[in-house]
Amino acid sequence: MITSVNDSARGAQSLGEAEAELASRIRGEYREMPGLRLSPEQATRLWSLDRGTCALVLNQLVETGFLRRDRDGRYERTHGGY
Repeated sequence: MITSVNDSARGAQSLGEAEAELASRIRGEYREMPGLRLSPEQATRLWSLDRGTCALVLNQLVETGFLRRDRDGRYERTHGGY
């Protein structure tokens, strides 16, 4: 488990090391592509993840305020996303 919080793993202390690395990668994708909005199925395919892992990481990013879910259930970056 991640025990310290830094910029690359901010808010991911409850994730395992592999999931924290995925969260960092996903944050990078959202930063590089402003306006990116993905359904859970699209995210699973884009990052070649199983549904459970993808949901775990994306929901953690929602909980930390980096992402939010729109009314259609797609994940998008919040305006204040770190």
